Amino acid sequence: MLSGILACVIAFALIFEFINGFHDTANAIATSVYTRALTPKKAILLAAAMNLVGALVSEKVAMTISTGLVDVELEQFVILGALIGAIIWNLFTWWKGIPSSSSHALIGSLIGATIVYTAGAEHILWNGVVHKVIIPLITSPFIGLFIGLGFMKLLFLLCANWSQAKANRIFSKLQIFSAALVAFSHGNNDAQKTMGIITLALITGGMLEQDSGVPLWVKAACACMMAMGTSLGGWKIMQTMGGGVTKLQPASGFAAQTASALVIESMSFLGAPISTTQVITTSVMGAGSAKRISAVKWGIAQNIIIAWIVTLPVTMVLGGASVWVLQLFI
Repeated sequence: MLSGILACVIAFALIFEFINGFHDTANAIATSVYTRALTPKKAILLAAAMNLVGALVSEKVAMTISTGLVDVELEQFVILGALIGAIIWNLFTWWKGIPSSSSHALIGSLIGATIVYTAGAEHILWNGVVHKVIIPLITSPFIGLFIGLGFMKLLFLLCANWSQAKANRIFSKLQIFSAALVAFSHGNNDAQKTMGIITLALITGGMLEQDSGVPLWVKAACACMMAMGTSLGGWKIMQTMGGGVTKLQPASGFAAQTASALVIESMSFLGAPISTTQVITTSVMGAGSAKRISAVKWGIAQNIIIAWIVTLPVTMVLGGASVWVLQLFI
């Protein structure tokens, strides 16, 4: 029988997943919409369907979140506080149209909540945080940048004799495939983070054994909530991702999306909860700068990077503050 506080944790986790869906929708489909490979409606439906499929295929990232970050049994209100902190930041950055990292937000908020709850940092598994979270979060955007740049350079060589009309026609079709692949990989990595939080709550609530894995109903619920959120779209962030960072053609859109999907899927295979937002944005930068560096609007890119840097510490504060407030009532 679910307790009231555990039910609240699960409800807020699913709300976070829903927000994650519409917050990060632009990541998968912005380039396809901007280059007119897909209409917004078709792009969102495609992203929702592939998010749903991707969220059901693996649980490595979920297990990193549920067992690899803290070594203390957290009370339910602590996990609830972590979710509230992450939700606040996601809603703020969505309102401002900033493609920030939901991964940073959730992990930072969980760390901050744990520190306040235990009155110290000794129960954070810093080795796991560094190797399974921080290093992948830092390195994956650079990998996306260089793969996007290299892939676009390769396309320039292979398609050097094509007319612009031919290139646009062919890559507009290929972008449908690459958009689906990015949406699949986004679901495979991002949805699992919420699965991990719910699994952690079930373990600490005595409803699940430590090594039981992620229950099927948790996978299905998270997948459906992400798909529902995705179906609403994220138009403010889409404007930044689609044309704010650099002007994209179908070929560069295809290069950016394919590079993103390769990096995200590789990290998901390793169980690393990376920021899909960062990877996709830097892949767009890489593909956009393949022809000339000045093609990227580095001022806008700088603002995005600043948001990435501040997300982790800000959400640590938000998660800690949420737990402090909840402690007054629980």
